[in-house]
Amino acid sequence: MSASSSLPSGCVVAVVGPSGVGKDTLMDAARLALQNEPRFGFVTRVITRPREAGGEAHVPMTEAEFAEARANGAFALHWHAHGLDYGIPADVLDEVAAGRVMLVNLSRREIPVAEGVFERLAVIEITAPPAILAQRLATRGRESAAAIEARLAREAPLVVTRARHLRLANDRPLAEVAEAFIALIRAEAD
Repeated sequence: MSASSSLPSGCVVAVVGPSGVGKDTLMDAARLALQNEPRFGFVTRVITRPREAGGEAHVPMTEAEFAEARANGAFALHWHAHGLDYGIPADVLDEVAAGRVMLVNLSRREIPVAEGVFERLAVIEITAPPAILAQRLATRGRESAAAIEARLAREAPLVVTRARHLRLANDRPLAEVAEAFIALIRAEAD
């Protein structure tokens, strides 16, 4: 983990990493630990996936609803990945302007765009060895071994030019990594 200096009080903290690295699990741990600290908020993404399909808590929309919301300026940022549309609600900009630190699970491919949208942006890159990622994806039971191998092979490189870039390895027991993740967020928010 590395950091060069503290973040301003109002900012977006983008949590990125490959599928299976544990972003949602770490964000859930942080949400619980920080629930009584009003300076922190967690962005609920809009996804064109039914609520009952599982995965992270999200606001479900159909493709038509998403397209209409996008056309009406409902998103600060949106992208298409893995056959789904994802959106970050525009109200995140108001939260940051009010001085809050807003955490969001973001696609690493969208970091260059996010750097242009969010004046203050930090990126926390969650990493894990490929063998651990493959094991976690297999445990989900959503994809075949060949699909998992293909998913890991096509992971896009992370390009950060302006945002603060922090790294955290998720290769230890969850409690240890969650504690380090929460400490990193708190330290960077001060």
